[in-house]
Amino acid sequence: MANHKRSAVYPGTFDPITNGHQDLVRRAASIFDRVVIGIAANPNKAPLFTLDRRVDLARRVLADLDNVEVMGYSGLTVDFAREQGCGVVIRGLRAVSDFEFEFQLANMSRHLARDVDYVFLTPQEQFTFISSTLVREIAMLGGNVSQFVHPIVEEALKLRASFAIATGQVGG
Repeated sequence: MANHKRSAVYPGTFDPITNGHQDLVRRAASIFDRVVIGIAANPNKAPLFTLDRRVDLARRVLADLDNVEVMGYSGLTVDFAREQGCGVVIRGLRAVSDFEFEFQLANMSRHLARDVDYVFLTPQEQFTFISSTLVREIAMLGGNVSQFVHPIVEEALKLRASFAIATGQVGG
């Protein structure tokens, strides 16, 4: 297993994984020996895609990165990081508005697990406005999301939107 501090977890719901997420993963993979993408089964959110589907999409999008693993998890992120032998949690900051929440989260996590550090990465400028929430909304309303997500994810969103329209799950 890689050194505790040379392995990092990048957690999130990734519903869906966007080009902004992908940018941060690729940069983290160049910094750390091992990066685990932890896709959270967050009970407080109602994701568009199932956990298994989100894991599958992320694995397919990131398949070219040898030092990146993708897996689902539930529970506390710091516990997942420890289980994976990771001493670092990576979080993305798109804008100053993200900082307050992420700072609070990192400090709370430090109280729970002093041996797990948080590292914040900012995406390239062209990705700062992309969020999974906005991508989902655009896709579900029939908009073009090709510049925001990998083609594999774009196709999955189109299929999901078609299903939602066919079953009356959109706009109601």
